[in-house]
Amino acid sequence: MSFSLPTRQSLQVPTLTAALAITAFACAPTSYSPSTSVPSTVTGNMSTAAPTPDPRIGLRGGEYNAAEAIWNLRVVSETKPSEKFVTGINSDLAFLGNYVLQGSFSGYQVWDISNPRQPVIKTAYFCPGSQSDVSVYRNLLFVSGEDLGARIDCGAEGVKDTVSKDRLRGIRIFDISDISKPKPVGNVQTCRGSHTHSLLVDPKDPENVYVYISGSAPVRSPNELAGCVDLAPDKDPNSALFRIEVIKVPLAHPEQAAIVSSPRIFTGLEAPPVHGETSAEKAEKAKDVAAAKARGAYTAVIFGEEEIAPDSWANGQLAAIVKERGGTGAPTAADSAELRKRLPEIIRKMVGGADPNGPPPPRKGPSQCHDITLYPAIGRGGGACGGYGLLLDISDPAHPTRLNAAADSNFSYWHSATFNNDGSKVLFSDEWGGGMQPKCRSTDPREWGADAIFTVAGSAMNFQSYYKLPAPQTKNENCVAHNGSLIPIPGRDIMVQGWYQGGISVFDWTDAAHPREIAFFDRGPADTTLKLSGSWSAYWYNGVIVSSEITRGLDIFELAPSAFISQNEIDAAKTVHFDYYNTQGQQKFTWPASFALARAYVDQLERSGGLVSGRISSLRSQLSAAETASAGNRASSLNSLATQLDNDAGGSRDAAKVRVLASAVRDLAR
Repeated sequence: MSFSLPTRQSLQVPTLTAALAITAFACAPTSYSPSTSVPSTVTGNMSTAAPTPDPRIGLRGGEYNAAEAIWNLRVVSETKPSEKFVTGINSDLAFLGNYVLQGSFSGYQVWDISNPRQPVIKTAYFCPGSQSDVSVYRNLLFVSGEDLGARIDCGAEGVKDTVSKDRLRGIRIFDISDISKPKPVGNVQTCRGSHTHSLLVDPKDPENVYVYISGSAPVRSPNELAGCVDLAPDKDPNSALFRIEVIKVPLAHPEQAAIVSSPRIFTGLEAPPVHGETSAEKAEKAKDVAAAKARGAYTAVIFGEEEIAPDSWANGQLAAIVKERGGTGAPTAADSAELRKRLPEIIRKMVGGADPNGPPPPRKGPSQCHDITLYPAIGRGGGACGGYGLLLDISDPAHPTRLNAAADSNFSYWHSATFNNDGSKVLFSDEWGGGMQPKCRSTDPREWGADAIFTVAGSAMNFQSYYKLPAPQTKNENCVAHNGSLIPIPGRDIMVQGWYQGGISVFDWTDAAHPREIAFFDRGPADTTLKLSGSWSAYWYNGVIVSSEITRGLDIFELAPSAFISQNEIDAAKTVHFDYYNTQGQQKFTWPASFALARAYVDQLERSGGLVSGRISSLRSQLSAAETASAGNRASSLNSLATQLDNDAGGSRDAAKVRVLASAVRDLAR
């Protein structure tokens, strides 16, 4: 669901660049220009071959004038952030009615997309507090807070004291009955804050919702929040480590929301297998460090490896030193020397008090999840938990239990999870590099920073394959698997996913062993140096694909018919409508009876060769005739067609799909 603290795989510790940046924040190419123009009506490419050469390679860069490449999608709109958020960092998305709620390190924005060609800002709520992960249900909005400077009152001045009653680390709750005027109605403080959260709407409990908290920050002082313990569970059973939090929220009284359990779903997990950096990565890193030192940048050693501090972080530290001595203006050489003197102690605190010049501490199993996808319709959850992918039983919402765990030496940081619609598969993403590093270069292994696809049978998870964005990106583009969602193409597993500056990729994983990209959109680099940007998340919602662009704003796309997805399949997908949508609170797709649905199955039978071409043509003619017939004649002809399809199934190479079509036709007859 979010931007995360990365791990350096060989040592399982954060790179200085990423960790300090987190601390600081706590198909031809075309020109990009945010617009509200009417989207093109041109269909996608009807070839089953991907464009060659790939138009994503070599795109011109630029913040708002980068070149674009697109295949089998249409751009509906590209909209800049609102005024207060132009220089911020946009994060994840939630949906309510015609609104898109877009999190940000500066708070959150609410966009009205009643006309997706012209998104209109409804609310720009300034409330700094790290990435502000968002979820929504009815009149309630939930927002994560983790940054040490986040204030209960959303003030911009931050929190200076080590212990403070003004600090917010946990979940904020807003009443958005009037969405243009959100009203804070409560918060729930947690020991490690909320990096992300997931909302569980239990069909058996209409009076409450449940919020699963994933906190990744250091444990706060018990003087600030009673009961917080920063010891390992074997030293203190009340430890705030190695657990998640479950919050119960009474819908009628959200101000009474409170933690009801702290499940230790990691118990017994050992340190997962890891791999080191490639030789190419080590050589490139050595060059970067040497160049940084030559220009006077700040570097520090973390467990024997020299890392580069981001300029933005260093400038903030220097400004603080100037202020500390009562000075003004630019920092002096003495200020610079003071920062270099302080760096070792800063690093020591960053790595939990260990000696940065010594060996890394013993590796342990995961102490928190990054993200948990909850799928109440099947009673399962998918926990992306640092070094493991977990399969959870959430049939008792307040007391989830672990059913299984998968580890993979090719994975660095298990980041998010997505089930297919019937729960027979689960996909985990690997946020190698924490979202801040270029991990889609031609030299990067295909298995690193990818998706891992598993089949699920009972409590067993069986690995099938990896999927990774196929177009290599440059060293100036942060790129890795990030947030995505299913697209409700009936009878298939189709997903759209954000890849930061790799853009968005649409892929088919119906065949879990052979996933395949079928559409994409990409821009050139945001800058001439590596800058955090790109698609944080890309989700399907009620007929469109909405992407949260980290620096450029909000992008909306729609699928174009292609050799991989027909117009009938797109039309059937658009019949699936949600009143609200939180991707990590996964909802089951159901398709109402429609001629588009029946025709979509016919198109799939044609694509698979499930019926001969003459029979396909006949089915299309019969459906068209039934659609224009009177009500009585329509029912009769559709029932007759369904009976014919029952007979067709016996001789089909895709009998299951023929039976699904027969059922869809009978539903139409009713």
